[in-house]
Amino acid sequence: MVAADTVNPICGGPAQGSAALIGRLEQFAQAWGLRVRRYGVTAADSNLLVYHEIAPGAPWLLFDSHLDTVSAASMSVAPFELTERGGHLYGRGACDTKGSGAAMLWALQAYARSAAPALNVGVLFSLDEEGGMTGARAFAQQGLAEFLPHLRGIVVGEPTGMHPVIATNGVVRWRTIARGVAAHSSVPSKGRSAISAIVQAVSAFEQHYVPHVTATHRLTGRAAASINLISGGSQVNIIPDYCEIQCDRRLVPGETAEVALVHRDAVWAEFPALEHDRVYVVPPLPEASCAQIHQWAQPAYAAARLDGTGRGAAYVTNGSIYAEAGAQILVLGPGHAAQAHTHNEWVATEQLSLAVAAYQRLMELR
Repeated sequence: MVAADTVNPICGGPAQGSAALIGRLEQFAQAWGLRVRRYGVTAADSNLLVYHEIAPGAPWLLFDSHLDTVSAASMSVAPFELTERGGHLYGRGACDTKGSGAAMLWALQAYARSAAPALNVGVLFSLDEEGGMTGARAFAQQGLAEFLPHLRGIVVGEPTGMHPVIATNGVVRWRTIARGVAAHSSVPSKGRSAISAIVQAVSAFEQHYVPHVTATHRLTGRAAASINLISGGSQVNIIPDYCEIQCDRRLVPGETAEVALVHRDAVWAEFPALEHDRVYVVPPLPEASCAQIHQWAQPAYAAARLDGTGRGAAYVTNGSIYAEAGAQILVLGPGHAAQAHTHNEWVATEQLSLAVAAYQRLMELR
């Protein structure tokens, strides 16, 4: 899995980088006697469900692991060649989240050979989590409904150190644009700088918006707001007629994107010429969307010798998308977030072994 270049296109990866890996995973699954089904995401790309169905009316337990990764540029290890050193496996995606996906698939093929399976189990390999979560959104809209009447829940693989995560923050992002009037820089009075307008807006945001983002959650921590990208101007001797910023607002459970944007508009009310677009929302994952599956999973935690105490995470996952569609969610996977997206991304072999054992125990629950 690591050998496949599945860097997300927004991070400079190939347009259909996951397609070859999906084909390879299909081959593995079918060779092991597992069934496969594709769910379309775009005209050219699909999620892949690998599953073992014991009976049409039996309860379902689904797993999710995304195939895409962040950029492999500037890595200090070979990004697409899995390297083992000192009990660590290095490579892009080893931790986030090909480690969880490999462990889920390995557990599933063992479960399918068990003596008395009680659940229908499927592993969804999803696309574009690092971009727009279009893989999760497509499955939530087109595929999940058939499972919901008999669904125990969905175990989302993310690097949690094999600690169950039962609440996560959400996010709302947007682009803000200022427009000016271009003029030759020798006579700046004939123009109006879009950069100057953005600078004033940024100052107002940091003085009057960010300090008031104070909501907290007992598991996921504090909400946050930041301006992280800026672009404007065309050349050094032209008064700029365009400048944009891109903003990130982290939401704790209980907050909504709508309220966060109302507060933004109130702070920027004195800048009526600003334009806002590209609004992107992933809702927070509340404890209520995890409570049932977390309680149900307690015997599996004990059998796999995991600490079954539910924790929170400040990041977002596909789980929020599935929860919004009505599924119970458990976020659980090998590795730690501090090892993901790094120049030498790695996952411990011990964590992978623990993940296989825990996932199989979950599959074996009744």
